[in-house]
Amino acid sequence: MNERPSWQHYFMKMAFLAASRSTCLRRAVGAALVRDNQLISTGYNGSPKGSPHCAETGCLREQLNVPSGEKHELCRGVHAEQNAIIQAAINGSSTRGAVLYCTHQPCSICAKMIINAEIKTVYIANAYPDDLATNLFKESGIEMILLDMDSGHMTRLT
Repeated sequence: MNERPSWQHYFMKMAFLAASRSTCLRRAVGAALVRDNQLISTGYNGSPKGSPHCAETGCLREQLNVPSGEKHELCRGVHAEQNAIIQAAINGSSTRGAVLYCTHQPCSICAKMIINAEIKTVYIANAYPDDLATNLFKESGIEMILLDMDSGHMTRLT
């Protein structure tokens, strides 16, 4: 019999599954939003509903050689965290006190949305170069925890 996964591993695997739907050419990101160990919503990064995918239009950030972590406003995609929050809202599920599992550390734009959505904890599997996001989480008292999917080790980042 296989070892039963922790809740953190279970939901992070869902975030990785969501990432498999990504249409981003740079980085496939997925998110799972959870409250009381119940899945509220998922999200992945990609173009808004009804808009062409980046595979069709190309990536403006790539074309302009924009470094990772900069000028998010030039991206036509909606981030995974944003989509998870939006889907919760569309379906009438409160995000207050929820936990977000994300394949990558949220950017500062997503961090602001997470703070205002009153999400209390963010688990990430991969770090991302956005010091402002980390500082915003610290100031707001939101825990950000790096989850090593191989070892199970968790490191509190904020």
